[in-house]
Amino acid sequence: MYESFRPLRGASNPHLQTLLPRLVRRHTMLQPHWQRLDTPDGDFIDLAWSEDPEQAQHKPRMVLFHGLEGSFYSPYAHGLLHAWREQGWLGVVMHFRGCSGEPNKMQRIYHSGETEDARFFLNWLRDTYGEVPTGAVGVSLGGNMLACYLGQEGKGCTLKAAIVVSAPLMLEPCADRLERGASRIYQHYLLDQLKLNASRKLKKYPGTLPVTLQQLKSMRRIRQFDDAITSKAHGFADALDYYRRCSGLPMLAKVRIPLLIIHAKDDPFMTPEVIPSLVDLPPGVEYQLTEHGGHVGFVSGSLRNPQMWLEQRIPAWIAPYLKN
Repeated sequence: MYESFRPLRGASNPHLQTLLPRLVRRHTMLQPHWQRLDTPDGDFIDLAWSEDPEQAQHKPRMVLFHGLEGSFYSPYAHGLLHAWREQGWLGVVMHFRGCSGEPNKMQRIYHSGETEDARFFLNWLRDTYGEVPTGAVGVSLGGNMLACYLGQEGKGCTLKAAIVVSAPLMLEPCADRLERGASRIYQHYLLDQLKLNASRKLKKYPGTLPVTLQQLKSMRRIRQFDDAITSKAHGFADALDYYRRCSGLPMLAKVRIPLLIIHAKDDPFMTPEVIPSLVDLPPGVEYQLTEHGGHVGFVSGSLRNPQMWLEQRIPAWIAPYLKN
């Protein structure tokens, strides 16, 4: 039986759980090795490695796909990279376009169902550093993207196993949830980050987004951002069309590698609609629904000694698949 999650004593509240990692992890756990990778369309993605990959080609590899406006500096990202390094594995965060601190150049950004960069990167990784057991973790938006990628790849997937954490597997109900009650706090924060990043891009590369700075400033909801920017920049009719075509839940039936999905019942970003029908899941997909944990929180232990449960659970589950 897997290790179940027990929240930090006195901190089972979902909002506390969601915010705690930022308080517990104020400093990065390691100095990353940075590398810029040029994409086939003339853009770039930035990679943050746990160590120089040239010196670690024989080690099992773990790839992290971060959440909306996340990066290596997100507490879960450098925490997991450090945990993987402790296991003797090579870890890497693949930053979505524009998420590493520098705007991307092309007339596009990234989104929940954009799998081409992940596919390009994973193929490049294998071709450049050879075939060794490789796993992947997708967190929040990156988790939905990873679910889409695994479903698209099916039997042809080169990853040994994968884990999806706190993913909005049905995008439309999750977008609705962020517009209600206390969840609006997260919408406000994330929208500010999206607008800041988009304005940096427009200032550096004018005309690379389908809006003006003035239109950007007037946005009050993530759905407006997705309507005006995400959908238009990536060939969708509108936000609703994007949400319906890029939700990861319908893709799970096509996954053919071992996959663990971790989700907290009290996640303030989610609704029950993201919970898959266990009957419909293929044999290799395992679903762990915890009572508590918030959104990418999962902080256990005590105030004196807080523990990041994901940094124990993820390596423990995936280790058997990374053996040569």
